[in-house]
Amino acid sequence: MNIVLTGMMGTGKTAVGKKLAQKLNMKYIDTDGMIEKDAGISIPKIFKQKGEPYFRDVETKAVKCVALLDNFVIDTGGGVVQRSENMEELERNGMIICLTAFPEAILERTSKMNYRPLLNVDDPVSEINRLLKERERFYKRCSRMIDTSNKGIEEVVDEIIKFVSEKKRK
Repeated sequence: MNIVLTGMMGTGKTAVGKKLAQKLNMKYIDTDGMIEKDAGISIPKIFKQKGEPYFRDVETKAVKCVALLDNFVIDTGGGVVQRSENMEELERNGMIICLTAFPEAILERTSKMNYRPLLNVDDPVSEINRLLKERERFYKRCSRMIDTSNKGIEEVVDEIIKFVSEKKRK
């Protein structure tokens, strides 16, 4: 079984995912990292050169690959939930956890990163709010939602471990 992390950028998926994999003696994989490695260019460049629809198609191919894995913590991009085929693939052998945060926390966490193509706009807080609202119904499909706004990495990891343990016992 896999543990899949999704949610908006800046919610802690990478930091939590790596720590979670370490604590549970699982392997860690990041779909965005896979895409960049396979494409040979960064995600911002993919967005700029080929557009978001192209990126989402490549992302779906990456999801199909990682969904075949076992005993992995899978860190996905926040938009992966928007395609039901992605969710179906990931749910076959995974428990999907959505990390959330207040828009202000997301902006603070991502403000030093100039490689967030969806936030390279005049009003990033409005864009974060728009994206959260647009994806809200998709995120609700996840097995669990955890607000990371005021929590440390260890606290989030422990909450996920407790949730996964309880689910496995049922």
